[in-house]
Amino acid sequence: MENRNYIKDVLLGVSVADALGVPFEFKSRQAIEFHPATDMIGYGTYSQPSGTWSDDSSLTFCLAEALLTGLDYKLIAQNFINWLYNNHWTPYGEVFDVGGTTQLAIERLKKGANPILAGEDSEKSNGNGSLMRILPLIFYTADKPIEARFEIAKNVSSLTHRHIRSVIACFYYLEFARYLMQGKEKFEIYAVLQKEIPEFLKNIIPENELKPFSRILEKNIFKLKTDQIRSSGYVIDTLEASLWSLLTTDTYKSAVLQCVNLGEDTDTTAAVCGGLAGLLYGYQAIPKMWISELARIDDILKLIDRLSQKYPFWVKK
Repeated sequence: MENRNYIKDVLLGVSVADALGVPFEFKSRQAIEFHPATDMIGYGTYSQPSGTWSDDSSLTFCLAEALLTGLDYKLIAQNFINWLYNNHWTPYGEVFDVGGTTQLAIERLKKGANPILAGEDSEKSNGNGSLMRILPLIFYTADKPIEARFEIAKNVSSLTHRHIRSVIACFYYLEFARYLMQGKEKFEIYAVLQKEIPEFLKNIIPENELKPFSRILEKNIFKLKTDQIRSSGYVIDTLEASLWSLLTTDTYKSAVLQCVNLGEDTDTTAAVCGGLAGLLYGYQAIPKMWISELARIDDILKLIDRLSQKYPFWVKK
């Protein structure tokens, strides 16, 4: 496609959607039905002004910034540490939202843990904290062999979430994004990944670890009704809800608002969907008013410009 900046699509796609969801986080679907999300608003759950993004975007920016020098797990880890302890890449100089698994991992990183071993690897540690921030990695891995794409996704997820289920979710998400950057149609991508993901992973992971992904890999999740979609902080729920919203809408705006209106982990579900929707429709499809309201928009645009110079292949004019 011509006149595309996939880096801008991703970073604005994630952060705008994140900011849309922040005021609604933890609210039930039933509560939101009375006052659904229709636009960018402020306050709500965290009493933050309109355009405030959360840890989802903060850690996304931390990863993106680290990629300016290539792939350095220690640098990614240091950026995460600087975020949690020094308010690096926060919207207003304060961390107001952090997941428990992510916080424990960053505490280990601060104490000198090996970055790719810092994350929890228990089955109960499968929140969406690595999925929500993983998307910028695609600019480094997209042109690499699938074996390398998987291994790097595994390592970057493992900074905070090391269980194979979180790793697979990140890998699937990045593979979907990779095909979007190739201009493939969303339903075509969904069908292709139903074949490619299990085929690649069959000799790498325990067979039972594909079962949690069965609604994505074996069924047409886009045919499910709203009440069959869960929107908790569990990584499978987040991946399913974001894909469902992407596949059952036809604009960036409708996709991310649908995520928010699912309730519960609204900012992360929207952010994960927003990254893919940004790639599918282009940042030009994001309402300009939403972009202009983003906290630190000038700093975000500067980061996009720097990444665009580092990875010019993903900027097409």
